[in-house]
Amino acid sequence: MKRRVLSSAQIIPIGFLLLIAIGTGLLSLPFAAKSGVSVPFLTSLFTATTSVCVTGLVVVDTFSYWSLFGKIVILVLIQTGGLGIVAVSSSLFLFLKKSFTIKNRALVRDSFDLDSLQGVLRFLRKVILGVFVIEGVGAILYAIAFVPQFGILRGLWYAVFHSVSAFCNAGLDLIGPDSLIPYQNSPYVLVVTMLLIVVGGLGYIVWFDSFTTMREAIRRRFGIRWFFRHLGEHTKLVLLATLFLIVFGTVITLLLERQNPLTLGTLPPGGKLLNAVFQSVTYRTAGFASMPQSALNDGSVLFGSAMMFIGGSPMGTAGGIKTVTLAVLLLNAFSYVRGRTDTVVFRRSIPEELVKKAAAILFFSLSLSLFSIVLLVAVDRVPLTDALYEVFSATGTVGLSRGLTPHLTVFGRILIILCMYLGRIGPISLALFFRTDLSGGKNIRFAQGRYYVG
Repeated sequence: MKRRVLSSAQIIPIGFLLLIAIGTGLLSLPFAAKSGVSVPFLTSLFTATTSVCVTGLVVVDTFSYWSLFGKIVILVLIQTGGLGIVAVSSSLFLFLKKSFTIKNRALVRDSFDLDSLQGVLRFLRKVILGVFVIEGVGAILYAIAFVPQFGILRGLWYAVFHSVSAFCNAGLDLIGPDSLIPYQNSPYVLVVTMLLIVVGGLGYIVWFDSFTTMREAIRRRFGIRWFFRHLGEHTKLVLLATLFLIVFGTVITLLLERQNPLTLGTLPPGGKLLNAVFQSVTYRTAGFASMPQSALNDGSVLFGSAMMFIGGSPMGTAGGIKTVTLAVLLLNAFSYVRGRTDTVVFRRSIPEELVKKAAAILFFSLSLSLFSIVLLVAVDRVPLTDALYEVFSATGTVGLSRGLTPHLTVFGRILIILCMYLGRIGPISLALFFRTDLSGGKNIRFAQGRYYVG
């Protein structure tokens, strides 16, 4: 009997499931909770899933419910889930100086969505080094604020935990039940958090391209225009899309919430702007909050859900359908309206295969989200705005909630667990998981039919 070999599209989702299972087992232990009593299975499963999927939705308060052991387990799950199970396991192989087979290299390539096997191990080393350097710098910056407030040991622990959580876009915190609301008048903590969130969400390709081009610009003493002109087209698209979404999100948040006394209304002008920027950044997969999400008006809930659906950028720690996916679809639409046969940006055409992939991601992700919203409203009988916010937060691996998560029924919790998992691996990955025809029927051609759309 021929042994079946699993593809990367199957190994990666299974790896996340195994990590969730291990995390659930560890968090179910009595000493994982402060009470010393065994944690209910569904609570452990939910917490392990939200940690591995770097989401941030919680059914129990992280700071008060879990013991130090439980919090360390959560931190390890966040780090492993943020980097990816393949990246972490491959890093251990590198550390132990184990040899890599072609299959191992292919798995690393597919986990980072790279084009070829060439240089995958060098790329992996750069990713691991970059992650720990950025998280280390983030921890030092946080420590400047947390050590004077909480003491040396507790302050350092908080600094490390929040640096990893912010960089991985997890949104889990140890501050208290109100996330970062106590720091809404503290520009330093909010700015450090935003920087970690944005850097984590840009993607590794953007990091390395920007660093290399900037180093060359400094060496040759060229200006910002030379720097931007010599960036790769992917990096340019990501940076422009990210900047646009942050600015656009800030403007809309200010317009919708500036007079709301429960969010921005009572803050001074500078505080309004700071927290509007923070809300715009955290919408797109971070999960930290500097204002009560339950107090947002309906317009903000709808807008925030759309931002959560978009998410961060490819090959980073953020979720959502990704900025480039949205950009490709918009550019394709504009190209069609203008009568162009190719989709072009920065004088480079976008491959047709990429446009098809973007459309598939949009379809599967939106279908999952809308179907889950209908189920949650129908079964748990929750308000539509709360269900909308909760589900888009779960599928976008964001972690923002209007206070609904702890009050979900067993069915609601299981539904959100599934949404978080599928949001992390991508709904399209599930379709690929069950695909047995690895060629995808590429060699089959059919006669064209006559159809009408629009």
